[in-house]
Order: sequence, then structure tokens, then C-alpha cells
Amino acid sequence: MSGRADSDLSPDTRADDADDVGHGDDAEGAGHGEHGEHGEHGEHDEYDDDTPHRARRARWAAVGAGAVLTLAGAAAALLRLTGSVPALVPAAYACGAGACALAAVLGSRGRTRRALWLLIAGLMVMALGDQFD
Repeated sequence: MSGRADSDLSPDTRADDADDVGHGDDAEGAGHGEHGEHGEHGEHDEYDDDTPHRARRARWAAVGAGAVLTLAGAAAALLRLTGSVPALVPAAYACGAGACALAAVLGSRGRTRRALWLLIAGLMVMALGDQFD
């Protein structure tokens, strides 16, 4: 809000403020009346500032999940390799761990959507290997 009471606003200004609610309607940005211009705290500024943080968080999440699932898959493959199970089981865990490792690499390079799908595929391969146990 602009910090002014509603009684201080003319009807034209009130309509402009109602259109700009939630889009950085401070005293500078709300008075323009044109939707093409944005003030110092316009709607594009808010989202543009947050985008790098969201992308960085998504990359770290993809790398972290990929690393954890890779370690879990590799450990499960080693544990199953020492037991008396069909060779397909440790191979499935190892392939799933490899897919998760690739997802971690892709996530670190900013390919978070592909990393997510690879994480899902790797986890499904590991679960399929567990079904053969």
C-alpha cells in the first residue's frame, strides 16, 4: 500500500491501486496508471530477483538427491553382491545408482527437469531390481 488513507485518494487513484494490488504498489509505482511501466518495485522486479535463488535451490536439491540415491544404490548393490541373490539384483541397483549419479551431474549444470526424470527412472530401476530378490 502507499501509506495514504482511502479518503485521501481520488476515485481515479483508487482504481489504479486496486488494479496494482500485490504487484509492488508503492507511492512511485501505483500512480503511473499505465500497466506497461513498473516502478522501482514493480512485478517484474520481484520475480526476477527471486528466480536465481529458486534456480540455485533446485540445482542443489537435484545434486543432493542424486548424491544420496547414488550412495544408497551403490551400497545396496554391494550388499546384494555379497549375498546369494540373482546377478540381476545387484546389476539393477548399480544401474539405478548410475542413473542417479548422472542426474546429480545434470542437476549441477542446471538441467533440473531432466535430472528429476533421471532420478525417478533410477529409483524405479532399483525398485525393479528389488522385486527380483
